[in-house]
Amino acid sequence: MTLADEEFSEWKTVEGPGRSRAKLIRSLVVLAVIFVALGFVLFKGATNSLEYFLTVQQANAARAKLGTQSFRMEGVVVPGSVDPTPAGVDFTIRFNHSEDRVTEIGNPPQLFQPSIPVVIQGHFQGNVFVSSLIEVKHSSNYVAEHPTRIAKPGGTQG
Repeated sequence: MTLADEEFSEWKTVEGPGRSRAKLIRSLVVLAVIFVALGFVLFKGATNSLEYFLTVQQANAARAKLGTQSFRMEGVVVPGSVDPTPAGVDFTIRFNHSEDRVTEIGNPPQLFQPSIPVVIQGHFQGNVFVSSLIEVKHSSNYVAEHPTRIAKPGGTQG
């Protein structure tokens, strides 16, 4: 092999301008896909963290639209309505004179009791709201921070 042959063989391994352009386009497409995926994940995270809840009154008004989809509902546990069951607890929740019967599947939190504000997560099944999660507001500042929400025992606004 002569010196000219060696130089020629090296030239064959050097990429031409067409290949580097194709690599650049491919890299840009990969970066665009990564940015779109990252944007989607951030958007879903932000919208999930902004998920709010409906009051019992709002949920009852939108019951047909809600169907069996899962959502969060706020109200006060009605005194005298709590009935422990083998699967969890049944109770009634109230907000502004609207009520719904709730069946909780699982153990309620330790602070769960009548006359306290709760947010429950679940769905309507017939005339009953089937809950898989009870969140209890245990801060003494809750009512002061949310004056337009539940302010009196029994689920009425202040």
